[in-house]
Amino acid sequence: MRLIIPEGYKSLITLKETEKILQMLKDHFELGLSSDLRLRRVTAPLFVLKGTGLNDDLSGVERPVTFSIKDMREQEAEVVQSLAKWKRMMLRDYDISQGYGIYTDMNALRPDEELDNLHSLYVDQWDWEKAIFQEQRTLETLKEAVLKVWRNIKRTEFFIHTFYAQILPSLPEDIIFIHSEQLYEMYPDLNPKEREDKIAEKYGAVFIIGIGHELPDGKPHDKRAPDYDDWSSETEDGFRGLNGDIIVWNETLECAVELTSMGIRVDKAELMTQLEITGDMDRVELLFHRRLLNDELPPSIGGGIGQTRTAMQLLKKAHIGEVQSAIWPGEMVNHCRRSGIQLI
Repeated sequence: MRLIIPEGYKSLITLKETEKILQMLKDHFELGLSSDLRLRRVTAPLFVLKGTGLNDDLSGVERPVTFSIKDMREQEAEVVQSLAKWKRMMLRDYDISQGYGIYTDMNALRPDEELDNLHSLYVDQWDWEKAIFQEQRTLETLKEAVLKVWRNIKRTEFFIHTFYAQILPSLPEDIIFIHSEQLYEMYPDLNPKEREDKIAEKYGAVFIIGIGHELPDGKPHDKRAPDYDDWSSETEDGFRGLNGDIIVWNETLECAVELTSMGIRVDKAELMTQLEITGDMDRVELLFHRRLLNDELPPSIGGGIGQTRTAMQLLKKAHIGEVQSAIWPGEMVNHCRRSGIQLI
């Protein structure tokens, strides 16, 4: 069992207070995100048809939950794991102009997740996607979006403090940008998770750029699917990747926590490059990939922001189960109960 029990931990607010602030927190964050990035809300699917290429395979090894549909000749559907590719198709289908975008509540199941303080079988995110011009596929565009998301996180942190004075804002005002190659050069003897812990503890909040391509040791900082984020393009400053993660230092658990992943999406050229790198060229026949290769989809930037992960961080909770109702191993439930961690 992977479980961190902070010494002397006690939630700063009660379960009833937690339930009350959760919806307020989500509403406040959602409105800020929509306003800052110029996004309109759309309805998201819980499942998509298998074989369309719309479901995301994340790092490439996770199994989607699959079921057959009786009234559709037993066609198989998959519960979504994220909506990166679906959102980009919706930009075209909703005829969204460049400079504007969409967002949605994404609910996903990830049965292969290793359960601990930060990981659950159930994932809820603010998934967003914004249409941009081809010339905006730059590191500058990525950084501008990161700063807008970060300012919204900071505003929401203060919003919570106005209701519960004991929950003190602790995230830094500014977020630091660093490429995964630079982080590797700083800590070559550490694994990626240990590097994140080091840099997050040092700065409080960082955006690690370029996740998916190989580092000097032949391994990526973390795996990314080849068909949504652009992780192979060379950037203006000589590194690779137009995507990344916001990582913050969690004072309660004393470790780094990822709040959101985002990136400039692949164009035709980078799609083919990355499919070749990962050995997934057979995907070019799938619906999403055909539409992208046929110039039917706009250039875009997008990401997913963990709702309960962000709530957990801002409310200074020790376990994601304190802000989300899910299923946990019996041993974990009992250990949390004995340690004063009240799972929903």
